[in-house]
Amino acid sequence: MSLSRASLRPSRPALAPALATGPLLALLALLALFALVAGLVATPGAEAADRRARVTSWAPAETATIHPGVQMFTSGAQCTGNFVFTDARGGVYVGYAAHCAGLGEATDTDGCSTASVPLGTRVRFATGATLAGGGTTLGRGRLAYSSWRAMRAAGTSNADACAFNDFALVKVDAADVREVNPSVPFSGGPVGLADSSPAAGEVVRSYGQSSLRPTTLLSPKVGTSLGATSPWSSDVLTLTPGVPGDSGSGFLDAEGRAFGTLSTIALAPLAGTNGLGDLARELAFARRTSGIDGLRLAAGTEPFRPPL
Repeated sequence: MSLSRASLRPSRPALAPALATGPLLALLALLALFALVAGLVATPGAEAADRRARVTSWAPAETATIHPGVQMFTSGAQCTGNFVFTDARGGVYVGYAAHCAGLGEATDTDGCSTASVPLGTRVRFATGATLAGGGTTLGRGRLAYSSWRAMRAAGTSNADACAFNDFALVKVDAADVREVNPSVPFSGGPVGLADSSPAAGEVVRSYGQSSLRPTTLLSPKVGTSLGATSPWSSDVLTLTPGVPGDSGSGFLDAEGRAFGTLSTIALAPLAGTNGLGDLARELAFARRTSGIDGLRLAAGTEPFRPPL
């Protein structure tokens, strides 16, 4: 099978980048310490509630501009966001493919041997970008995690993981979090995380926003799962195949559960087939290696609408 990455990379990206004494003072210090401890004991619940409120107070789906399917630009490469994620501290992230932040060519499919831009690299969220222009900027974020960097650091040698653990997270700038909603356009959801890839023949849905497409009318995709190809991957065939620029986009199964992220384009034996990374495995690996506490998939606020 001939594979290539599905990011749209116009050019090769560059590396970004004194104690007081005395009985009275001692008593006052002791009282202050008691007050501080009492405050620490009393406030965690309130702080946790505040964090939950910040995370769950999403922008309305109909007006949100940063959501699954948003265009993402990193050092010249354009990809598509898959799903929204949160952490225990109220951080909000959009996922995409790790190779979108890689320094290799489209034919470099081994994440364990291909270099990547540094964590902290700026990423731009956009819409309406085409080959003729960069579209409208919707917000910005920074690369917070890359499975490619994490696998190299861990010395991963599993060939399937090196090829298909292709997942990265961009932390949305605090000023832009108010523009985020986790619902997938057109289909709604995700309703949760699937444990595995759907069996061959099952209906799948996605939303890609490649700069190669002249209109977003071709962005919603419906197709069929071709089944798992390894513990880390599966193949799908959609009516509108994923093309360069769709890379990273998320896939839902027939029940609206998130199960995969677009990684490769297959040229043979069946042109138009897309290879997906298994999201459950990618997310589990990220939880172990990213240092992001409480990382989890955010469910959509809009109900899932099954395909006809």
